[in-house]
Amino acid sequence: MPRLFPVLYLLCGLAAAALGCTSEKPNDARATPASTSASPQVLIMNGGPHGGTFNAFTDKMAEMITRDAPSLHVQVRRSNGSKDNLLALCANRADMAIVNASDAFLGRTGALLCANKKYADARSMAFLYRAPAQLVVRSDSGFHTVLDLRGKTIAVGNSGSGAALAAERFFRHLKLRGKLTVLHKGYDESFADLASGAVDGVWTLTSAPNTTIMEVARNQPVHLMNLHEAAVVSGFYQLYPFYSRATIPAGTYVGQDDPVQTFQDAALWCARAGLDAQAVYDSLEAVFTQPRLDELRAIHGASRDMGPQTAVNNLPIPLHPGAVRFWAERGVPIPAILMP
Repeated sequence: MPRLFPVLYLLCGLAAAALGCTSEKPNDARATPASTSASPQVLIMNGGPHGGTFNAFTDKMAEMITRDAPSLHVQVRRSNGSKDNLLALCANRADMAIVNASDAFLGRTGALLCANKKYADARSMAFLYRAPAQLVVRSDSGFHTVLDLRGKTIAVGNSGSGAALAAERFFRHLKLRGKLTVLHKGYDESFADLASGAVDGVWTLTSAPNTTIMEVARNQPVHLMNLHEAAVVSGFYQLYPFYSRATIPAGTYVGQDDPVQTFQDAALWCARAGLDAQAVYDSLEAVFTQPRLDELRAIHGASRDMGPQTAVNNLPIPLHPGAVRFWAERGVPIPAILMP
């Protein structure tokens, strides 16, 4: 997957500006206390909505860090997803979190919510996994292209999630916004509604295979829609170049006999800019060892690409100083544009 170069993203602001503004202010009162041998430093790590991949990663990484870094104790907190996590980092309400590359860049450039509001107080630690958009419909729906969804009801994830923001960008770009009924729900509720016929499709932005989709596909025939074709024809990649083509291989889900073409984002492990560099270094050290990576891969296949060879790929915001030291010591070349 190619690295992201911020010069490409200057076109993004126009389309993203329509998403509204927020008045949230940073809360400097949430300062992390210095760690002592008697009292580990408590870190808050934001995950995501119930049933999502963010939680599988944050739960396991928090366990590893707390177990292997005696000076740290990590507590996981649920959230609505990527955008909420970015805002929490920038408001000092979380120490670490998973954030999608798209939201991290748009936040830093002031194009995520409104033109004059920047969320630039987050720093990257490492690339985690690819997150392809997956639009799931019932096999008997008769839908063949995205344009067939006019007048239909689509569940797009919780408000504030990376999935919901990607859906907003995609459907607005295709001029389908306003021609769909969009519902903001978590994965579990959304797929229950798909099975009952209460919604016509469920949109996700997550790793493939996704365990929730796997379970649904085992119990009911479903179909993944091709999103790449519409993205190419409409110029979606030109407007949002942090998205790239992705292929979900045949056989990823029960009944999926052919590969599905779509687009993907990247999930990043991020920290608030003011977090102690040693805490960042120790957190990375607790996760990025071969035994710990093997543990992650045993619980979630999305972690298969994690490691020094991909650590600084797809990072649209600078690295945290603690991450610079960690990766430099392991011989990872760090582009000048990623330096704090």
